[in-house]
Amino acid sequence: MNSVRAKKHLGQHFLNDKNAAKRIADALDPSLGFTQVLEVGPGMGVLSDFLLKKSDYETFLIDIDDESIEFLQDKYPQLGPRLIHGDFLTLDFSKYFGDKIAVIGNYPYNISSQILFKILEERDRVIQMAGMFQKEVAERCVAKPGSKEYGILSVFLQAYYKVEYLFTVKAGAFNPPPKVLSGVMRMTRNTTKELDCDEKLFWKVVKAGFNQRRKTLRNALSGVVPKENMSDNPLYELRAERLTVSDFVELTNEITNR
Repeated sequence: MNSVRAKKHLGQHFLNDKNAAKRIADALDPSLGFTQVLEVGPGMGVLSDFLLKKSDYETFLIDIDDESIEFLQDKYPQLGPRLIHGDFLTLDFSKYFGDKIAVIGNYPYNISSQILFKILEERDRVIQMAGMFQKEVAERCVAKPGSKEYGILSVFLQAYYKVEYLFTVKAGAFNPPPKVLSGVMRMTRNTTKELDCDEKLFWKVVKAGFNQRRKTLRNALSGVVPKENMSDNPLYELRAERLTVSDFVELTNEITNR
């Protein structure tokens, strides 16, 4: 098999810019202590070529596409069970990986949010992530309080990771070219294993706040905590987009203790 046909329903746009692929591969920092790297959606292996040259870690590939798997089996026969035919979103990490891994990829744009939430689910294991997303998604992930891009994903990712926007990639670097610009970002797990609050309630508070982002939190959170139980904390008078992660932690603790 000489090539793989990009499939629209899988959101496939194969990267063919080797310089961009090398920069993405080099964004990972093995000094963090991971010895395994999982590439999501390798397609025809443009990024994989650079990852497999690295001696600091073992590279695993996962793809849901039958045609890609067949192509990659021919290209990298040495991978054996490290080439996983399956869906990243439902992958049982404990079956393949130890307690410190990195995840990398030119991610399918149609499921980018689900990929990031899967990484959040596996945050105790995934200590670094690097890769390419639609530029708008990457900008949302790194957005700061007060900007219109700042939202649920920004808060959740920044609660557990240091998130950095690295560089932009133009549509011509792909086959077929996407109709949008692409952005490469990196997330590195911060030192806090758990937030200093009830994490389930934290998630609930953040989601409720942004689901009604035009309302002040006093109104947006009335389904989480009755208004009569809210204090006079000035944070309640702000909209969700104005709060930092630590502000959300503060409110969560206050709600827990009322």
